[in-house]
Amino acid sequence: MPTDASGYLSPFSTRYASPEMQHLFSARNKFSLWRKLWIILAESEQALGLPITDGQIAEMRAHQDDIDFAAAEAYEKKLRHDVMAHIHAFGDQCPAARPIIHLGATSCYVGDNADVLILRDALRLVRARLLSVIRVLRNFAEKYAGTPALAYTHFQAAQPTTVGKRAALWLNDLTLDLEEIDFCLHTLRPLGCKGATGTQASFLELFHGDYEKVKALDALIAQKMGFDSAVPVSGQTYSRKMDSRILCALSGIAQSAHKFANDIRLLAHDREIEEPFEDSQVGSSAMAFKRNPMRCERMTGLCRFLMANAQNGAMTAAEQWLERTLDDSANRRLSLAEGFLCCDAVLSLYFNIASGLQVYEKVTESRLREALPFLATENILMDAVEKGGDRQALHERLRVHSMAAAAKIKQEGRESDLIDRIAADPAFRTDGDALRAALEPGRYIGCAKMQTEDYLRSVIDPLLQKYETETVQPPEITL
Repeated sequence: MPTDASGYLSPFSTRYASPEMQHLFSARNKFSLWRKLWIILAESEQALGLPITDGQIAEMRAHQDDIDFAAAEAYEKKLRHDVMAHIHAFGDQCPAARPIIHLGATSCYVGDNADVLILRDALRLVRARLLSVIRVLRNFAEKYAGTPALAYTHFQAAQPTTVGKRAALWLNDLTLDLEEIDFCLHTLRPLGCKGATGTQASFLELFHGDYEKVKALDALIAQKMGFDSAVPVSGQTYSRKMDSRILCALSGIAQSAHKFANDIRLLAHDREIEEPFEDSQVGSSAMAFKRNPMRCERMTGLCRFLMANAQNGAMTAAEQWLERTLDDSANRRLSLAEGFLCCDAVLSLYFNIASGLQVYEKVTESRLREALPFLATENILMDAVEKGGDRQALHERLRVHSMAAAAKIKQEGRESDLIDRIAADPAFRTDGDALRAALEPGRYIGCAKMQTEDYLRSVIDPLLQKYETETVQPPEITL
């Protein structure tokens, strides 16, 4: 690697992803897992009667993490095959075990099984990150459950909601993502030992035609990897639909995070809610007053990458010919690793932003009160009908008054005079004081506060209790 900054480095390694996730997809972790899998294979074959000694296995164990990367690299330049390169490098360190390393296996025995172990650990880390964000948003939603705010449809003022209810919507998206991650973990299975085309022919030969021992070997390897069973059938590889399913789950997280970040960007424009902003942080090199939502902007950019990355899994799964082709390899090196590194970065940003959201309640109330006369017209209509008015006629009068008041605001820059217009209209049988007294924001939030509290109590709290120990505090991130 160049030391003078002249070579390309992935931003995931230098800026975005955590050390924990980077380690999972590191060369050291991957090739240590290869060696662990060769040890598992030898142990399992020995347990089923093949002539493998305790000394050979002990020698392999002694060098599981003692990888000579330079030797492996030299072998790969010569052999043009990464698995064979590492077999030779391992064999050099384990001369007694050399004859039985990789016995009966094909390259995907270490490649696919190691990938599954990495995917399992990466999914668990993602789940922990998700839960950390859910905990933070849960407390935010509880704190602001009854804080009235202007709600929007089509980004046009609609009916009031509460700040906490809006956070409940963000939370609900994340719980759906958590379900998908759990499903991926629940259905994840290793390849086991299936042979060059999935027929286990080499293992049937090793066990002299004893199919029961072949099946027992497959099961024993899966159990030693920490799984109940291996995939039931395969070609040379496990089905790449498993990768696609996982990348789709990561894409789902990106969709949720993107929605949250865009909401905060919109609210920041109106100065209602802003992301954290440090005392010495610079918003713009030209405009010193700027307070740009750069963390949310970064998150949306990363989310787009992660959503698009799901297509890699879909195309790779569709492209596999018959029992396998190798056009999956180069793509998977990128799509799986960078998908998880990106998701890790997104969730770390999400946690960072959600932990420091700044709610400007006075601004939120002011914007709501500005729109409230228009939003209250439905209640005014129902009150007038209760006093004996004609609903259709009153609706038309409200429409006319509302359009006139809105035109005055937009064309003349004045405050709304809608309440005065309605009070002056005898059809409504009311006066301005009574109407203004009724313009209390809390009267118009419907069930928002109760819905939020009920949602936290009935859905989020039981969920967090279920995963009480499943949490990882996201690392400090470079911003």
